[in-house]
Amino acid sequence: MRGAGGRRSPGPANDRGTAACPPVRHATRPRRRDPADDPAVRPLVRALCRDPSVIGTAFYVMDKVPGIVLRGRLPRGRELSPAGARALSEELGRVLAAPHRVDPAAAGLADPGKRAGHVRRQVEDWTCRQARARTWNAPGFRGADRLADRMPDDTALWAVRNDWRLDDLVLDEESPRVTGVLDWEPATPGDPLMDLGSALAHWVQADDGHAARVMPRRPSHLPGMLTRAEVVERYRDRTGLSTDDWPFCEVFGLFRLAVIAQQIHHRCHHRQTRNPAFRNLWAAVHPLDHRCRTTIRRTRGG
Repeated sequence: MRGAGGRRSPGPANDRGTAACPPVRHATRPRRRDPADDPAVRPLVRALCRDPSVIGTAFYVMDKVPGIVLRGRLPRGRELSPAGARALSEELGRVLAAPHRVDPAAAGLADPGKRAGHVRRQVEDWTCRQARARTWNAPGFRGADRLADRMPDDTALWAVRNDWRLDDLVLDEESPRVTGVLDWEPATPGDPLMDLGSALAHWVQADDGHAARVMPRRPSHLPGMLTRAEVVERYRDRTGLSTDDWPFCEVFGLFRLAVIAQQIHHRCHHRQTRNPAFRNLWAAVHPLDHRCRTTIRRTRGG
């Protein structure tokens, strides 16, 4: 149930009756202030139920967020002019940057035990996932092997959402204003530029190759939309953060998205799911691999 009603756990609560799952962690995490001074990214949890006898697991109820969600195509009867597309992508950049201006310690989100080595843990984790999920028809991602050699040093960690997508935004019915951001359960303290890299891995723009644009999942390719480079430039201006490590974070974001697609296809390949939408998902991994290698070649020696 996206944007309204409840969020449930994929598994049972732990033996303390608390947070073995993201929904309960999300509902019980202490906050001394909102994650950002912006109602669009403010989680409004109304009630938490830990009793698994109700629906079989712990769950919480949050405010309903009115509006529309953009996915592969615009809703029937709606058009987005180039000016409207530009305004929408500017709004996405504004909302994405908002949590990255908030100190996790001030927001009650800091976890001192997980601060050191964040970048290294992310690279190692997703590299292991890729090795486990690879099937015969998937690329080897040899270019992504360079991630371990190009890891930037740890920096101060900020509140990151870990999975920004255009279809996670709820938009006002009459304007491109964001009224809500869905699915905050993956949020953790982390490297904000890696969060941006994960977000822009989904951002297919108009001049990308045919393979990348053949089945756009989100309308980021429409005339007027900001390019990825423009989003990064505006992000730097809004947050004041250095983007010197952007090439590494861009490759990491592409690699991470490819692994997610590969993991889903792996389940279909081994008949753990019969959803026909996953059958050819392996084909989406190849253009992501190509973008990884292209980015590495473009920045080699830089």
